[in-house]
Amino acid sequence: MNSTSDASIVHHCLTIRGHAGAIYAMEHDGRFLYSAAADKFVTRWDLASGTQDKFAIKFEDVPYCLAFLRNNSLLVVGTNSGKLHVFDLETRTEIKCFHQHKTALFNITVNKVNKQFYTADADGNISVWCSETLGLLLSIPLNCGKIRRMVLDEKEAFLYIAAQSGHILQVDTQYFNLILTFDAHHGGATAIYLDSQNNVLYSGGKDAFLKCWDLTNGKLLHSLPAHNFVIYDILALSEDLLATVSRDKSIKIWNKKVLQVIEKVDAFKQGHHHSVNQLVYLG
Repeated sequence: MNSTSDASIVHHCLTIRGHAGAIYAMEHDGRFLYSAAADKFVTRWDLASGTQDKFAIKFEDVPYCLAFLRNNSLLVVGTNSGKLHVFDLETRTEIKCFHQHKTALFNITVNKVNKQFYTADADGNISVWCSETLGLLLSIPLNCGKIRRMVLDEKEAFLYIAAQSGHILQVDTQYFNLILTFDAHHGGATAIYLDSQNNVLYSGGKDAFLKCWDLTNGKLLHSLPAHNFVIYDILALSEDLLATVSRDKSIKIWNKKVLQVIEKVDAFKQGHHHSVNQLVYLG
């Protein structure tokens, strides 16, 4: 069903119902959408119909983050207890469970170039893992508070980290040295999106501000109040459009270059009645 406004950029296509609690993370492989929720399930949905697939995993803890490894053959799940689970999607079996982290895992980021993946927890620790052997390579205590989000640059040579300390950290992925620090958000940085083509980084925080940074010198280019509460995710929809989501239950579509709101999607436009925690792009 289309949104009521003919001028809308965003059109409602499908609502998927089934979880009995807040949805914290999503991943897709082109055919299926995987979702992790407060009901302690990771569930799989057919993207064409929105119906639940027979694949579902029940956890003892709440799953907070998801990622695919090895050409989508493995699913990695991080929970609020710090456990890291690895599942073989073909055999539908758990093949590993790691207890490296002692506090909640909020993000898993995959580096395909280096054949590594990174996990980040509530104490500001990052673990570096080998995607091929699933072995632990390195543990990095950053002492920056909870790490909610990490992103890689286009060449996957640098890792950008959104920290509870309010900083955004740039770390190289060869030696894992700290390269650059942005003092970004009061109360904590919670969301980042990297535009490698234009060499800028967009960030969101607990202060509900959306900011844009020049990566060549760390200079702040734009800063504006974007939402009523914390921003949880930022995603580019095209060369010109950016989307943000928030605890204020809204999705906002922005002109990326001037950071001007083009459209707001909320419960009145077939949006959400509760906090919006993550975006995934299916285009």
